[in-house]
Amino acid sequence: MARPIFDEELHQLRSDVIEMAEFAKEAIEGSFDAVRQVSATKAYLVASNDSLIDGKEREIESLCLRLLLCEQPVASDLRSVTAALKMITDIERIGDQAAEICEIATALSKDADLSLFPMLGAMAQADYDQLDSAIQAYVDLDLDKAQSCIEGDREVNALFEEAKRSITRHIIEHEPDETYALDVLMIAKYLERIGDHAVNIAEWAEYAITGNHKGVNIAEGEQ
Repeated sequence: MARPIFDEELHQLRSDVIEMAEFAKEAIEGSFDAVRQVSATKAYLVASNDSLIDGKEREIESLCLRLLLCEQPVASDLRSVTAALKMITDIERIGDQAAEICEIATALSKDADLSLFPMLGAMAQADYDQLDSAIQAYVDLDLDKAQSCIEGDREVNALFEEAKRSITRHIIEHEPDETYALDVLMIAKYLERIGDHAVNIAEWAEYAITGNHKGVNIAEGEQ
């Protein structure tokens, strides 16, 4: 594969990763809308779009393998392709977590009042922003954006702890409804996991930029 063609396909790889991440961002937003509106119709629509994420993952995997097999990439190219392969796994899992939230939305009572738990909306927004920062870090080779995403996970974790405390208070102060409380807790847990996947993506973006993953130089095996 000639270098100009390789560069063109490398650019296509970045575009495909952006597109897949956009699907995942829409899934985050749509899944929480389904919960907030207690809309089974919205939930089914978002969950059905999970196939778009899965399909894009397969496309990117094929492109990455083609880039690795048809050309001996320089170190920075190899890092970019390797990072993309790792990142799309986490993007796909974000889609799965959003689909799980949608499944809960289909089972919620129409009387469910999630305004009692405003931190859930804050978690969904933080997840969306984290994923956006992580992908932009990879595309722009921007280490600051990667660090911003990683540091933002503290906010999501704090909101998750707040959600657990709020759910506990709700159970104590109101007529216990174990199913409702568990549903709210699981929504919070899935949102927390989405944040974790966004951090994983940011860490692989950092690797694409620096060659370091979680403080370890993978090429040299040194701290």
